[in-house]
Amino acid sequence: MDRIVKIASQKAVVIFSKSSCCMCHAIKRLFYEQGVSPAIHELDEDSRGREMEWALMRLGCNPSVPAVFIGGKFVGSANTVMTLHLNGTLKKMLREAGALWL
Repeated sequence: MDRIVKIASQKAVVIFSKSSCCMCHAIKRLFYEQGVSPAIHELDEDSRGREMEWALMRLGCNPSVPAVFIGGKFVGSANTVMTLHLNGTLKKMLREAGALWL
């Protein structure tokens, strides 16, 4: 859990992902299209990825990926992020975290 917190606080937007996950790809693309350059941490490419995956699930992320952190705070997985995007809240959160300036 400490490693997740440390990684999540290193950039305004951090996405824990798996390179083979289609929903992860969709969420990463959503952020890129918003003009945000998130830090992407691929769990399937990390030797401790399985351990971090369990920690994300304990945070309430089910499925474990994609797990999105904005401003160092856990936001949620794909459903939550898409809901925030559709209701306009995501852009506000990104501005407040310093990930978006417009």
